[in-house]
Amino acid sequence: MPVANSAASAVSGSLPKWQLALAVGAPVALGLGYMYYKNSSQGKSKGPGKANGTATDKQISIDGDSPGKNSRADKLETPAARAQRYKAQGNQAFIARKYDDAILYYNKAIEACPLENKDELAKIYQNRAAAYDALEKFTAVKEDCTKALELNPKYTKALIRRAKVLEKNNELELALEDVTAACILERFTNQSALLTADRVLKQLGKQHAQELMTTKKPVMPSKHFIKTYFSSFRNDPVLSVEAIDSMDKYAGPGLTNAVEAFKGEKYDDIISICTAEIEKSDIDVPDKMKLLLLRGTFYLLLGQHEKAMDDLDAVISDKNESASREVRVNALIKRATMHMQLENPSQCFKDFERALATDPDCGDIYHHRGQVNLLLENVNEAREDSEKALKLNPQFGIAYAQKCYTDYRHAAMSRMPSLVESAMENFEKSFELFPDCCECYTLYAQMLCDAQSYERADEYFAKAIDKDPKNATIYVHRGLLQLQWCGNVVKAMEYINKALELDDKCEFGYETLGTIEVQRGNLKEAIKLFDKALSLARTGLELTHIFSLQDAAKAQLKIGERLGADFMFGISGMS
Repeated sequence: MPVANSAASAVSGSLPKWQLALAVGAPVALGLGYMYYKNSSQGKSKGPGKANGTATDKQISIDGDSPGKNSRADKLETPAARAQRYKAQGNQAFIARKYDDAILYYNKAIEACPLENKDELAKIYQNRAAAYDALEKFTAVKEDCTKALELNPKYTKALIRRAKVLEKNNELELALEDVTAACILERFTNQSALLTADRVLKQLGKQHAQELMTTKKPVMPSKHFIKTYFSSFRNDPVLSVEAIDSMDKYAGPGLTNAVEAFKGEKYDDIISICTAEIEKSDIDVPDKMKLLLLRGTFYLLLGQHEKAMDDLDAVISDKNESASREVRVNALIKRATMHMQLENPSQCFKDFERALATDPDCGDIYHHRGQVNLLLENVNEAREDSEKALKLNPQFGIAYAQKCYTDYRHAAMSRMPSLVESAMENFEKSFELFPDCCECYTLYAQMLCDAQSYERADEYFAKAIDKDPKNATIYVHRGLLQLQWCGNVVKAMEYINKALELDDKCEFGYETLGTIEVQRGNLKEAIKLFDKALSLARTGLELTHIFSLQDAAKAQLKIGERLGADFMFGISGMS
């Protein structure tokens, strides 16, 4: 979990994924729209009648005249007027929570209503669906909503109600189509639709991720990603400069071969080399522990978590204590981060505690736990971890950059300008202390983005690229900056395409480019880009998120075909 990929991209909420919508115009993709709603409504109190499950909520779920209106029968009453009278009586019964009586009145209203009064008839069907909903007769709810939508395909109340029933039946793709249509029709202002959309997207994304994980072919990350990953371990017991120097004197040929493959960037060969050596009966046991650690690490990078867990467990639970303290601690750190990827934060922190009990003076433990705390928005805890990591490894530029960034996040959260200024000053010192550390420039640029100092942020992203010209992730961030700063889509896509030229395994680049294509209305192209991102994702969390983006795009494509191009307002508004 290198800081360049975690703190710079994931810490600031969902900036690369969601804030893009705010930068380029009307949010169209589901999820994008929801975040737009969340950002625009923060701090606003809920108005009356918004609480779930209240009588007021039930009142607003039906359409029609207020109770009592047109209630006096008239011998010369027209069929339309009769339908209105019955509907009003049904509404009165509904508000009184006499749902069976309400259904009887709505039945009469449907019989009386002229077929040419499509909008009115649709309202009656939707009101009857609301009564069935209160009685939890969900099949009838779905049928009545469908009838209402056949009469009025843009009827948002019926769309939302049917979506919720479809969700209960686990018909998630159909539910998503309905709620997508409702969100777009109401321009992402309907709270109920937005919450339903977000919930369905998460469920559907997780379902698709679980399905894919059973058949997905492992893909080794790019060479640059692997280098960045290992650079986040200052005290690596196998691959640090110090470890390699001592290896020349003490290591057997098997471990030496594996390390030579690593130094030669033959990453695809490392697992097989380790396996061949581990299976030898005469292998030196301490070397075996290091080979298990190395193989487990590469299984982790491949996303093969069960195999990674087996190897790391073998190192950590070594009863003969053949593994050195440094090897066990490194295995615990990696197992901790894997637990986080597997959505088990409590077990993650237990492994960090166990690592600290083994070696309280290992800065890598604090450094990586600090990253996890940043990801979880535990800013105070992350700040404490970063301080300890830097104290133990004062010459580690990445640790310095992370400390500065967590100081900034703490200051911003505390709303203390003096602390923000101090964090910025410390960041600026990093360029003198660690002039070649790319992370110093990248995280400083990220901080400037958060402060909306876009021109300076672009300057420091450029400096980061100068220090690490093969780092595709920086190009993607610089592309996103162009959207936030001035809405320059052409320039943004230029930077992201450059990232993909440098690293055709940059999942972040495909995902971000796909999101932009959604905003431009190129839904089919976006779906293809999300497919590429899915093939490269390594964790269930990553897959769930990308599937959510892709499912949103697919839903928009379907409702566009169903309701016509004119319905899909705003999608093609970006050039």
